[in-house]
Amino acid sequence: MSLSFTNSVAMQSRARALVPLCVGAGAYLFFLYIGDTLLQDSDSFWQIKIGQWILDHGAMPYTDIYSFTRYGQPWISTSWLSQVAYALSFAQWDWAGPVILTVFAIAASAAIFVYLLDAHLEIPRSVLFAMLALFLSVHHLLARPHILALPVMVAWVGLLMMAADRKRAPSWYWLPLMSLWANLHGGFVLGLALIGPMALEAVWTVEAKKRVPLFLRWFAFGVAALLAACVTPYGWRTLLGATNILNLGELLSVISEWMPANFATFSAFEGALLGLIAIGFSRGMVLSPPRILLILLFTWMALTHVRSIEAFAFLVPLVLAKPLGDLSPLNEPDGYGKTWQGETRPARYVTALGALMIVGAAWTSTAIYMGHHRFTFTMTQTPVAAVDFLQQRKAQRIFNAYQFGGYLISRDIPVFVDGRAELYGETFVMDFFKAVEAKKVDNLPRLLEDYKIDATLMVADAPAAQVLDHIKGWKRVYADDIAVIHVRDDAAR
Repeated sequence: MSLSFTNSVAMQSRARALVPLCVGAGAYLFFLYIGDTLLQDSDSFWQIKIGQWILDHGAMPYTDIYSFTRYGQPWISTSWLSQVAYALSFAQWDWAGPVILTVFAIAASAAIFVYLLDAHLEIPRSVLFAMLALFLSVHHLLARPHILALPVMVAWVGLLMMAADRKRAPSWYWLPLMSLWANLHGGFVLGLALIGPMALEAVWTVEAKKRVPLFLRWFAFGVAALLAACVTPYGWRTLLGATNILNLGELLSVISEWMPANFATFSAFEGALLGLIAIGFSRGMVLSPPRILLILLFTWMALTHVRSIEAFAFLVPLVLAKPLGDLSPLNEPDGYGKTWQGETRPARYVTALGALMIVGAAWTSTAIYMGHHRFTFTMTQTPVAAVDFLQQRKAQRIFNAYQFGGYLISRDIPVFVDGRAELYGETFVMDFFKAVEAKKVDNLPRLLEDYKIDATLMVADAPAAQVLDHIKGWKRVYADDIAVIHVRDDAAR
């Protein structure tokens, strides 16, 4: 009986060790199958173009070279490593490269997430939380740098939370994660900002005599993390570049991913908020003030900017994992690392073999799928025929729609504006949007004259396209389901 029980526990332990990898593999295959949905944002074009420039020149950009409205103005890339990775994968496999790279990052995020939750929650709950996190984030899962940084964010916050749960200071061995994050995406500032609340959680319940030494160790780690974030080609300027986007004021309310959450119709995020409230009431959870602060912070971020919903989806469960686990304790409450305790070396080999088989199956599935499927970018972001027409007419200064900027950059055409809002600034982009939406009658003619525009490239249903039909001196010369082109009358003749 005892031998049978021991073997059963060992088998469960080996199976449990493979759960995060199985979840990651499942997420990988699912998002690979719907990989075309990751290619819906034209920012992917200029991200790849900058990566190609870095590889070609062996240097980092310090000024703008892609627009004619801000040419030569100071600008740095806070996502240079992601851009290089995307450029390399695109050069090797066309759009399949960025898709696979993005899908791998999503899968890694899910696997790390389940592994961290597994310390406190049962497997079904951990997997359910991972599925909900991916579902809530699906609107922002795109082939862009923030997704390559997602697994780093989950790992960083999870490790900080682990240290806080154990009432210890974080290990300095984790600092390279911050350096990696800072080179992948400007969102690393969130990781720095969370050190303070995590430190408060760590010292909240320890003995009074241990609070000051523990807080000082957390403070030292925070300073080291700040320095680690500067280990980039730009040094301390990375911090300034990453925070510039937050200083755009009113502009953040008109860029779709920076808009506040909309509850006019029921959404998955609204359901998640209601579910969070229901869990708190039904389970009678009592949280420490620092944990409450963290949950309020993530909720406020998601309410303020829809792009922060994935942070809410992945990070709130990490904060709640220990309190939920304490209400329903596991058979093995020791937490981290338990899946390997007491296992023999052959058992570990079996687990490793199982992991290799899962990875091999995922890669084989990728090769088979790529053999008969070609990933393509969404047509609404790629006005191919319209741009061909503009190049035939040798248009030089094009007043382009915001969503067409990335594609124009990929065609080596200087843009009026693109997705780098921090480069153009609040005033300029707000004037542009008001002109395109015809919210100010004078804006459109003024911008066309001030910047000596000789052609416009607007979305087919944009109000500006209708207004240009009635502005003296401009004539519609091209239109399809994606874009409309107007040129000056003298150019048309």
